[in-house]
Amino acid sequence: MMASRILRAIKGHASQHPDRVALQGGNATLSYAELVYEVDRMRRHFFVDGARVLGLVADNSLAWAVTDLAAMASELPIVPLPAFFSAEQLAHAVRDAGINQLITDQPVVMEHLLQGAGFSIRASQQYELAGRRLTQFTLADVEAVKLPQATVKITYTSGTTGNPKGVCLGLQALEEVADSLLTATRANENDVHLSVLPLSTLLENIAGLYVPLLAGARAVIRPCQEVGLSGASGLDPQKMLQAMLLAKASTLVLTPELLKALVMMAEAGAPVPDSLRFVAVGGATVSHALLERAERAGLPVFEGYGLSECCSVVAVNTPQARLQGSVGKPLPHVQLRFAEDGEIMVAGSIMLGYTGAAQTDTDQAEQEAKGNSFWPTGDIGYLDDAGYLHISGRKRNVFITSFGRNVSPEWVESQLAQSPKIAQAALFGEARPWNTALIVPAAGASDADIEQVVSQVNAGLPDYARVGRWLYADAPFSSQNRQLTPNFRLRRDVIWQAYAPRINTLYEEIDNVCV
Repeated sequence: MMASRILRAIKGHASQHPDRVALQGGNATLSYAELVYEVDRMRRHFFVDGARVLGLVADNSLAWAVTDLAAMASELPIVPLPAFFSAEQLAHAVRDAGINQLITDQPVVMEHLLQGAGFSIRASQQYELAGRRLTQFTLADVEAVKLPQATVKITYTSGTTGNPKGVCLGLQALEEVADSLLTATRANENDVHLSVLPLSTLLENIAGLYVPLLAGARAVIRPCQEVGLSGASGLDPQKMLQAMLLAKASTLVLTPELLKALVMMAEAGAPVPDSLRFVAVGGATVSHALLERAERAGLPVFEGYGLSECCSVVAVNTPQARLQGSVGKPLPHVQLRFAEDGEIMVAGSIMLGYTGAAQTDTDQAEQEAKGNSFWPTGDIGYLDDAGYLHISGRKRNVFITSFGRNVSPEWVESQLAQSPKIAQAALFGEARPWNTALIVPAAGASDADIEQVVSQVNAGLPDYARVGRWLYADAPFSSQNRQLTPNFRLRRDVIWQAYAPRINTLYEEIDNVCV
């Protein structure tokens, strides 16, 4: 347990304050001394011979945290997989990352999924860990995948296509970001962090587990249902607020949609925890109006920015350096450049590579020697004279929902347009809790036909990519109305300008009903 700074910190806290609570769940707690013991027990006894890459599909729990830390101690690459991934995406990740050991708290569901996808289970074992029963499957005939050297974690974002890429990260990058966040947020041993987001989300994994443990603080980890989350976009605001009050949380990480729910409850008179000192919000664009409402409600909200390829966090506002309208100052380890078109280029704690595109040892050594490779983020922005980073927009068509999930509109549109009942489709959902589709129906298609197609397509999509509402387009998208390029690609900005009032009215109507 001496290779990792995080593990050394846990051991140091255990030596100085063995009975201090490190992890707290609904029905279990682990002191720092107990955490050291459980991580070592897991490392020595539960990683079977021949393990190459470990997959983890489980709800938030102390067992999730211990498994993640034990993999770190074992220097075994771990792949935290979101529970909201579709069956196809999970199966793809198993093959794409070469996962031959999979740990889950949903053995019946996962066994059915694995076998349905053509995987053979060679062996399985069950064990109790921190109050949770886990099952470990050993998969047969999963081909080994060459990963970039020093890969310890592979994170799959919500994906911009049906088969999202795996981002390979090294321990140095993970710990550098965690250390920078420790400094920037002034995390300390008196903090209580409540994990609201799934720990399979890289931001929550780093900010909600590694940072508190570095600080000697307490991480409260409860099942997602107990903090009000279901799937990628289901939310019970009352449960979320109750979990915050019960934990007496001082720090949180929220997406814009979760922040909006919290603000609305505060504005309605619900008691907001006075223990809160730092609420980080990110994962998607946050409106200035929402941040102003949060400030009026007395919430200590700080917007940040990052992406998985840069190990989650690039910049963040803090109590010491805060500018509304910006995403804060770059973290201490980050270097920025800007391309001629304004694209943000980031160096410092960038990924080692993607799965399926591993570098050679020579390439890896050269990159480590240079230490200054800049990653193109796909976002347009600038630094002001005071050093604050501003995001102007996205370079590509991928949009991000208010739950922080990446959606490629082309992916969903292609699924809709495969039906003979739909001639064309355009999907929108930037910074919104659900997506709206503009539909050009095929000749003779009825409302019921379109509704049936949308339902069928939704059934095969993860919930963050599904069509929440749909509207008929006034006319087909064509080069004549400038809504189609000569090579038949949608001009999204032109379509948006034509339909924004109708789409925005739809969201407002739904919001008013919800309020």
